[in-house]
Amino acid sequence: MVNKKISVLFLIVVFLAVFGLGFLVGKFQVTCKVCPPEEINFSLFWEALDKLQKKFINPSDFNTKDMIYGAISGMVKSLKDSYTVFFNPEETKEFLEDVSGHFEGIGIEIDIKKGQLQVIAPLEGTPAKKAGIRPGDKILKINDVLTLDLTIEEAVKLIRGPKGTEVSLTIIREGWKSPQDFKIKREVIEVPALKLEFLTSKDTSGEEDIVYIKFYHFSGKATSDFAKAAIKTLNSSAKKIILDLRNNPGGYLEVAQDIAGWFLEKGQIVVVEDFNNRQDPIIYTTEGNSKLLGYPMVVLINEGSASAAEILASALRDNRGIKIIGKTSYGKGSVQELESLSDGSSLKITVANWLTPKGALITNVGIKPDIEVEMTEEDYEQERDPQLDKALEIISEIE
Repeated sequence: MVNKKISVLFLIVVFLAVFGLGFLVGKFQVTCKVCPPEEINFSLFWEALDKLQKKFINPSDFNTKDMIYGAISGMVKSLKDSYTVFFNPEETKEFLEDVSGHFEGIGIEIDIKKGQLQVIAPLEGTPAKKAGIRPGDKILKINDVLTLDLTIEEAVKLIRGPKGTEVSLTIIREGWKSPQDFKIKREVIEVPALKLEFLTSKDTSGEEDIVYIKFYHFSGKATSDFAKAAIKTLNSSAKKIILDLRNNPGGYLEVAQDIAGWFLEKGQIVVVEDFNNRQDPIIYTTEGNSKLLGYPMVVLINEGSASAAEILASALRDNRGIKIIGKTSYGKGSVQELESLSDGSSLKITVANWLTPKGALITNVGIKPDIEVEMTEEDYEQERDPQLDKALEIISEIE
């Protein structure tokens, strides 16, 4: 989860200020004035750089900026947190495009879980979704590159590319005996925020009395799109709501908080930001109009529900006792902030963990449904949806 606030962090500025001097006096100690108060000895860095410059066979390949970027990347990777990453200026631009919901690629959210690159969720209407990629698919190779030692950012670079070009993913899925290759053509990805439909209860005589709202992603446009959907709901004859958060990889906390405000009383807890005793927790509460508070509802989740989707689902259950149906969610409950650096590069830093209103940890645990419903291989092939069927059954019984 990345908060919208972007602050300027003057980190490693001293690298550039003392580069020339440090190279000449590599054995001397250099103290980073913007680091913690204890002295940071960079002499080993300058010593290594000195030896490379003196002995490396291709001195023309030396690029000072790339080496500084590489040093920062190595420092960040040593933290062994796949969500804390360094972006150079180009990667920063791509990251911001991702969050805005517009980019070129195949349309999947990926992560590293237990050392393996895997799919969080394919985004709706994208080449990945159309090709049959599913949440939980493990990506063994991208084209001919093994993914075992790749970072998320390196994998994204390999998957992304100009529209019309192809990328090959070697996938292994639970229940398969051997991997399969998926060749997918890249397109311009325009991620829709949501879908609104009116459905009929199983116990009525044809009246469309259920609002079905499926959130694909909590991008910047989701707030305004949902406001329009909410107004349509209020002006309809619908009496109940199914909120589908399956395959929703998350997005902005502020968007989930705003949407929760339509369903909860003002001032109720949406999520708690826990800083592991480094500072007091921050409690995020609803600030909305509560106009959908009186609607009975159920929530759908699956393995592709992550981050802000998990926050919204748990807030609705903890505050209103709303039933959650489907499969246990992904378990992405850490908080990232994007810190801008002076040259247009940035650091995405894990600063906290999200806790549900009742204090449960989401990270690596996920949200467990009240009613578990499996989607089988045959269900996918026959385009059946037993999870939605169960949601219709449950919501039809609620008065």
